[in-house]
Amino acid sequence: MSRRPDSLETLQLSHELLRRIPKGRTITAPELHQQLADAGFERDMRTIQRQLETLAEFYELDRDDSSKPYRYCWKERAKGLSLPNLSPQESLLLMLAEQQLSSLLPAKLMKSMEGFFTQARSQLGDKASTQREREWLQKVRVVSTSQPLLPPKIDPSVFDQVSNALYGNQWLEVDYKNAAGKRTTARVMPLGLAQQGPRMYLVCRFDGYDNERSLALHRILSARASNLTFERPKEFDLKQYDDDGRFGYGEGEHVRLTFRIEKEAGQHLLESPLSVDQQVVELDDAYKITATVVHSEMLEWWLRGFGPAVSSVTKFSLQE
Repeated sequence: MSRRPDSLETLQLSHELLRRIPKGRTITAPELHQQLADAGFERDMRTIQRQLETLAEFYELDRDDSSKPYRYCWKERAKGLSLPNLSPQESLLLMLAEQQLSSLLPAKLMKSMEGFFTQARSQLGDKASTQREREWLQKVRVVSTSQPLLPPKIDPSVFDQVSNALYGNQWLEVDYKNAAGKRTTARVMPLGLAQQGPRMYLVCRFDGYDNERSLALHRILSARASNLTFERPKEFDLKQYDDDGRFGYGEGEHVRLTFRIEKEAGQHLLESPLSVDQQVVELDDAYKITATVVHSEMLEWWLRGFGPAVSSVTKFSLQE
């Protein structure tokens, strides 16, 4: 079997490299080398480096050679490499992702995806063939489970710095003012980002401490990602942090909760239980509910919200 000409292999390598060079953030030759290897393109590092140097001469690429390994990205106004045509279904998925995930993805990553989002919007333009996909965007919606509130204003530069520091495991310098008006300047280790209703919170550790705290993003007056990186604590789990009720102002204490609730007010608990071990006893005019839950201020607020429809509330701590 004859070997493909070197020029064809070079063309293929150039194409694959240009496809993977992002906009809005940089990438190194080792990272590109790994991506190509993962995609099944086996090339040695020196070949990748030589090809990048050549591409930087003929395409609108920026090369940061202030330190090694060099970092590459498309220039801000560069057209980049033409993207392959997206199917209507792929375009729909991307538009939904842009709507729902924009506040949960690193700012740099969102910028690097802008070309795909733009093409998705164009693909779902006024074409008759994409009418069903366009209509779908008006057929689905994420709705609030409580009184809708407008989200507090977050400084875009703060979100950029916070999300990028979280993405890169970089220490973050913040100027923060809490709900009581006390202002604090500190260096924090960003560990997680969570959206709770209209608000967003940064879970972090203050420098010198090993416990986690949640900072409301809209109360961060300024933020700056440091060049210093940290090793993410292996024992920290954002899901567990949430399961422990920390976003509901709890401390992870599990209790056995029992209460009576009028049937009309408690009907939804038969369909959406409080826990997997929930038990329901039907009385004449009420339900007696027993469930294992995390004790938190949010739980207390939820119970109070039913007013006189809830009575006989007891909590038994399950902590050793």
